[in-house]
Order: sequence, then C-alpha cells, then structure tokens
Amino acid sequence: MKKPIVLVIMDGVGRGDGGSGDAVKVANTPVLDKLFATCPYTWLKAHGTAVGLPSDDDMGNSEVGHNALGCGQVYSQGAKLVGESIENGTLFGSKTWLSLTDNANAGHALHFLGLLSDGNVHSNIAHLIAMLKKARELDLPRVYCHILLDGRDVPATSALEYVAQLEAVLAELSDETHEYKIASGGGRMQITMDRYEANWGMVEAGWRTHVQGIGRQFPDAETAIETYRAETGCIDQDLPAFVIAHDGKPVAKIENGDSVILFNFRGDRAQEISLAFDRKDFDKFDRGDYTGVKFAGMLQYDGDLNIPENYLVEPPVIKNTLTEVLCKAGVREYAVSETQKYGHVTYFWNGNRSGKVDESLETYEEIPSDIIPFDQAPAMKSKEITDCMVAAMASGKYDFLRCNFPNGDMVGHTGVMQAVVTAMECVDESVGRILAAADQYGYTVCITADHGNADQMTETKKGKTSVRTAHSLNPVPFIIYDPDTKYVIHDGQYGLANVAPTIVKMMGLQAPDCWEKSMI
Repeated sequence: MKKPIVLVIMDGVGRGDGGSGDAVKVANTPVLDKLFATCPYTWLKAHGTAVGLPSDDDMGNSEVGHNALGCGQVYSQGAKLVGESIENGTLFGSKTWLSLTDNANAGHALHFLGLLSDGNVHSNIAHLIAMLKKARELDLPRVYCHILLDGRDVPATSALEYVAQLEAVLAELSDETHEYKIASGGGRMQITMDRYEANWGMVEAGWRTHVQGIGRQFPDAETAIETYRAETGCIDQDLPAFVIAHDGKPVAKIENGDSVILFNFRGDRAQEISLAFDRKDFDKFDRGDYTGVKFAGMLQYDGDLNIPENYLVEPPVIKNTLTEVLCKAGVREYAVSETQKYGHVTYFWNGNRSGKVDESLETYEEIPSDIIPFDQAPAMKSKEITDCMVAAMASGKYDFLRCNFPNGDMVGHTGVMQAVVTAMECVDESVGRILAAADQYGYTVCITADHGNADQMTETKKGKTSVRTAHSLNPVPFIIYDPDTKYVIHDGQYGLANVAPTIVKMMGLQAPDCWEKSMI
C-alpha cells in the first residue's frame, strides 16, 4: 500500500445535463471543479443492471448502490428478486404465503401495506397486483390495501394514477362475497416509512392509521388526495394520513389475528414498522390492545436481527465483500456518516450484514441526524461528518476510511432547488477539508457516489417542466486524488462494483475471482 485510502461517497450526486435543473452544476463547487480539472476520473453506471436491478429503466438507490460499492460484484436485487419469485411461483409456494393465506381463509382478513408506485426502489405496484389476483384465486373473502403515497421515486404528484390503477383491479376482484378495498393511506414521509430510528413518530402515526383506523376519514383515496392537495399544496410524499370510511366506520382496521404483508422489498424504511408488528417486547410507542397478527415482509430486511421473522422472498446472500477481504488482510477500517446514511456505510456496505466482520479492525461512528425537513437545514451533518473523518485521518489508526455525505440525496428528494444547491456547496466544502487533511497526513482520496439525484431536479414531459424528486439515471463520478502518485484509469465501461477491486489493487491486495475488474 502506497498510502492509506479515504473513500468519500457523495450520496445522490451524478452527472447532469448542466442546465438550470442540475443543482450539482448550478452550485458553486470549486473543489469538485478542480478535481475534475486536475485528477484522473471516470464515470460509473449506478442504476439498472449494473446494480442488479431488472433493466436499465430502473433507477439505482442507496441500498443497492452501497451493496455494489462494498462487494465488488453484481447481485440480483429487490424488484428483480421479487419479480423472479412471482414469475416462477416460488413466492406463492412459500410456507409464509401459505400460512398467511390459510389464516385469511379461516375468518381473518388479509392486509397489504406498502408504497404504491412503480418506482422499483422500495416497491412495485405490479407485485401488489399479482398478489391480489392470487388471493382472489384462493377465494380469500376480505383483502385490504393500506397505501403509502410516493412522489419521490416517481413524479411528485403521480399518486392518483397509481390509485386509479389499483382501484380498477380491486373492482374486478370484488363481488357480493369478496371485499377488496383500499383501507387507509398517507404520504411516505409523513407516516410508516421512517428509517434508522430517526423519527419513530412517523411509524406511530402509521400505526394509528392502518391498525387502529384513527384519522381523518374520506369515502375513497382519490377524494383524500385531492382534498389534501387543495388544502396543503403538498406533493404526494408529504400528504397527511387518511382513513377510508363508510358511515363513519373505517372500511378495515388491522385486527388482532389478521394476516399482514408488507410488500416493500427495500429494507431501510421497512424495518421499524416490521418491528412494531413483530416484536412482543416492542416499546417505542403504545400499540393499544394489539396482541399480534400473522406478519410477513416481502423480503427479510435484516437477516442478522431477524427483521421480520417471516418473509416471502429470500434475499441475496452477499459473500466476499470488501470488508471481508480487508479484515482477512489485517486492514484497519473506519466508517462514519449521520443516521440517515449510517446504515449504508455499514450494513449495506457489508453485504446486508449487521455488526462487524472483525471487532478489532473496524470502527464505526454514527452522528445523530436532526429531525427536521432537510430543505430547512441543507448542510445536514456535513461539518460533523468531516470533523470526525479528519480526526480519524489525523489519528493514523486506519488504513481504509469511508464516509457518506447524505446531502445530495436527502435534500435532493425535497425538490427545493435552492436548498439542494446549498447542500452541494456544503458537500464541496467538506470534500475540500478532507483533501487538505489528506495532504497533511498522507492519504489517497477517492471520491464517488451511489446514484444520481441532485443532478436532475426538474423533468420535462409533454412540454411541461416540473420538479423532480426521484433519483436520476445519470452516471456518478469516480475521482482519484493523490498528488504524489500518477494513477491511470483505463478506458472502459465501469459500474459501482468496479470500485472495490480498484481500492484493493491500490492496496496491493488480491481481489477475489468473483469480483469485477479494477479500473487502474
């Protein structure tokens, strides 16, 4: 190893078109500008087949992105796994599916809970529809949907399109003896889908809505969405919770003993609500008279922590991660981010593994995120992350250090352009401080991202330009900063999985045969 290595992950920072909706370009980023002007760099594919998703129409996300960055390989992921399981019938033959549907044929209702869109980041409406149709084939009499509105991985105000699609299917499946209906819902950033225990209040609000049927009542989801839009002006992800009711009575609450399927396949925003349903010793909020349901997730969202206990589709088993390779070689590692992305530089980075490979060689540091709309504090914890990283570099204790700056992604999702511009400027300043520390203490620095977002804040369809809050399909940078070593990045088409083998080669170590090739 010539020098110890620092990897900086600028979450949600891709290569945009350079126009007015490209916050990365609009922002004042002298550090990044100088890196591109003076350092070897290339562009990495960070979506679609490069990260194990079904097609190149599928945007990347932070989870699959960090999986690929951290393991040097491409695994079938999320939507692709579920889609294959539905197509070949293994989902419907699983013990979990059979247990839940048998229960729903014995006097209990079956409930589906999840994000209603085709964004293919957390869920896909096609999976829900396939399961609904299978439930009808099995003659299940009472089936209900508790829908979370997206507007984040899909256009910001597209919820009514998905509701209409779902309502059409439910109408086809219903008759005098079969009730298939939407029962509750709300924006994904208001209820149910918190992550990393940043805001348990969101999960509690979802519980009150879906399980207890407490909340503002509407005759149908379309009316709820249109009413809230008129009253609040909010985009889909921020719309308040609603309960569908007739004559003042909720269509369906999730009752003790019912069957419940969380049809999200991505793990980060599925774990907390899973714990609320699954754990007898749950203590994050009062669940009322809840005694238990038959609950399953689409996937197991954390295998080491057994969240949830029951699931429909087996997750990928990721082996030969970069951390495993480095620990075997005795390399000391340090990882830091704030709560919003801490799990990405640890759990997802290590191939969906909780805990450490080697306690003696790995140090992880989490900086608590603020519970505040990200556009109101676009710096997030970039300064604190940088302080920790610089201190770790100065200590000389570590041979490989990594950090994640969430700003480009988390602020990017708000759709507030000026806040995203500020977020990028904060990240740029932080990268500059890390480069200065690298010069002072003798480090090589690699700068990359996990997917795009801040680089595409608007989109134009049918001549109309609107705010874009979803990830982009744009490539992300990979830059090598080391004034003392002349690294050459070979010509080629690369993806996120090429980062780990490149780092290993820099360290003079041998990459596993199953890895992608190095870029140098």
